[in-house]
Amino acid sequence: MADNMENENIFTLTDEEGNESQFELFGELEIDDNTYLALIPLEGDEDEYVILKVEVDENGDELLVTIDDDDEFDRVADAFEDTFMGEIDLDGTTED
Repeated sequence: MADNMENENIFTLTDEEGNESQFELFGELEIDDNTYLALIPLEGDEDEYVILKVEVDENGDELLVTIDDDDEFDRVADAFEDTFMGEIDLDGTTED
């Protein structure tokens, strides 16, 4: 996935097939000198989110890319859940 950053909270992502979807920033974490973003789709299933890694291309532009390494993805997903799941309840249940 690549992106076009429209403003600081809304991202338009383009998948491998050229389909564009808009996402809202849910959270950002810095882990092991890498920045990761969790994004919630503006349309569709609201109880899901995607995690993408911020990389810089040869022109100095920031790109959002999928995390191909399973261990890295699991570590980052766990960090997002530990950090943000208490703030926003994606499944509609309440925590006591």
